[in-house]
Amino acid sequence: MNHQELHVIFGTGPLGKWTMRELLRLNKQVRLVNRTGDRRGVPEEVEVVAGNAYDRSNVTALTTGAAAVYQCAQPAYPDWVTSFMPMQQAIVDGTAVHGARLIVAENLYMYGMPSSSPFVESTPCRAHTRKGKVRQLMTEALEQAHREGKLRVARVRGSDFWGPDDKAATPFIFGPLLAGKRATLLGSRHLPHTFTYAPDFGKALAIAGTQDSALGEVWHVPSNPPVTQMELCLAIAAEWNTRAKSGVADTWLIRLLGLANPTMREMAEMMYQWKHPFVMDSSKFSATFGMQATPMKEAIADTIRWYRNHVNTPQSAPK
Repeated sequence: MNHQELHVIFGTGPLGKWTMRELLRLNKQVRLVNRTGDRRGVPEEVEVVAGNAYDRSNVTALTTGAAAVYQCAQPAYPDWVTSFMPMQQAIVDGTAVHGARLIVAENLYMYGMPSSSPFVESTPCRAHTRKGKVRQLMTEALEQAHREGKLRVARVRGSDFWGPDDKAATPFIFGPLLAGKRATLLGSRHLPHTFTYAPDFGKALAIAGTQDSALGEVWHVPSNPPVTQMELCLAIAAEWNTRAKSGVADTWLIRLLGLANPTMREMAEMMYQWKHPFVMDSSKFSATFGMQATPMKEAIADTIRWYRNHVNTPQSAPK
């Protein structure tokens, strides 16, 4: 019989997998839940089950005996407005039956337009986009559930993330640069932007799920100081010993592409994040739990190594 403490993770994308790895390092028993039971990239000792995150009774069954539950799953981007809130509600209701901790991965959409000051955990939620308003309603519902004693919740927020296992954003910059081609940047090359490293996001979620002092709080994932998109490209190119070539996709182009691509259509309203300085302060988490962001150079080197091993890309820099 396995007497390790059980931790259940909904979602097997990059955040789910990096949370899993940190929990395994902490000697926890891990169960992953996704729609199909697909276990690609998952160690043998980790249980993977097919589950329905929209079904409260299924969530209840899958989280029986869990000390902590992690919400790292999300609907397809075009379905956020209609599907995300029902998914979260089913996970909240199903988890509450057992009294497990609920650790929720969030982004920064709920804050709305940035001001001259960095986002901190106490920044008021002033969402102005459709998806931002959904995120605001979701985080307010979590706060209410914790305040009313329905269950114990920690909300862990990261900025735009990249790194190993991320096959959404990471390929748009790393892929072209490693192939000697032009990376596509968004909005502006030269505005400071906080980026969160995916492994750091997973580590922060695991810490929040194993520390009672994290409960009832909002936390920002430890992230490196902000850089511009161009500075990120230059750092990647320097690590790969190649030139940093880039082009910029502005809002009008994203809207045009959105005529045929539903994901691009949904991206258009979020372009404000790339047309203003977008800076997140994460000092609260570091001061409380002692975790620091992975240094940028190390994170880039690890991501290049992963990309070379998992994507059809040159084994050396283009000449």
